[in-house]
Amino acid sequence: MEEPPEYGQCRPAPVLRRSVSRYTGYRITGPPGLHHGLPSGHLTLIVCLSGTLDVVAMPDRARPPVSSVSMVAGLHDAPAVISHDGRQYGVQLDLTWQGARTLFGVPAGELVGDVVDLAALLGRRAGELADRLAGAAGWRQRFDVLDHVLAGLADDRRAEPPAEVTRAWRRLAATGGRLPVGELARELGWSRRHLGERFRREVGLSPKTAARVIRFERACRRMRSAARPPLAEVAAECGYFDQAHLAREFRALAGTTATGWLAEFPSVQDQGGGPAPG
Repeated sequence: MEEPPEYGQCRPAPVLRRSVSRYTGYRITGPPGLHHGLPSGHLTLIVCLSGTLDVVAMPDRARPPVSSVSMVAGLHDAPAVISHDGRQYGVQLDLTWQGARTLFGVPAGELVGDVVDLAALLGRRAGELADRLAGAAGWRQRFDVLDHVLAGLADDRRAEPPAEVTRAWRRLAATGGRLPVGELARELGWSRRHLGERFRREVGLSPKTAARVIRFERACRRMRSAARPPLAEVAAECGYFDQAHLAREFRALAGTTATGWLAEFPSVQDQGGGPAPG
């Protein structure tokens, strides 16, 4: 029997907000199928509370499929495809690109296009985290566990990314991905080539691709908001030429249509879309 979806959501403790933007808990039952994990401006950490997460097609199609209880998806500009048996139950964290260094000790650029088992980054602590989350009584208690465990992992003394790269990302995010890369380079006093090299080394994406993904993420959030605005309105708000332009971007970045993606979670309203690497 199909049950109504269950969600919990909150922001992490203030000390973690430079590294983590949001926690989302989800329990979804329904028919088995495929889910598209869309590109976004966040890395994604997922811990399953039942079963496994089965990524049957990686964002980088040259990489083999993975199946795990807990995993981290790096930034990407192509969809991950996830197979599920109709029961999806777990916790998803939206990580900032800076959070990869702070929590795992590696730059986000090393994870780009990949989905890796959390144990490869945290060792035995990955299993301990999964056990503690599974044993917690509810979403609030699980989010408290995440606050406690991640605060223990966070190390702000790890090598900081170049200040200019941080500033570049903030400018792209603040403008919703609309700032031309040439103008961004001039603001930083760098050439476009130097900006691209330094940015890609740290983040994993080029500034132009990052801007594209940031804009796309904003459009996706508007589409799944409670208001569910028309696609033409979303396109205008998010800086696309028209609805057809947004539709082409959806095909290119998501591997499906906007309406097809929304149908994967018909009851979700601004909840992060459930288990979606990226």
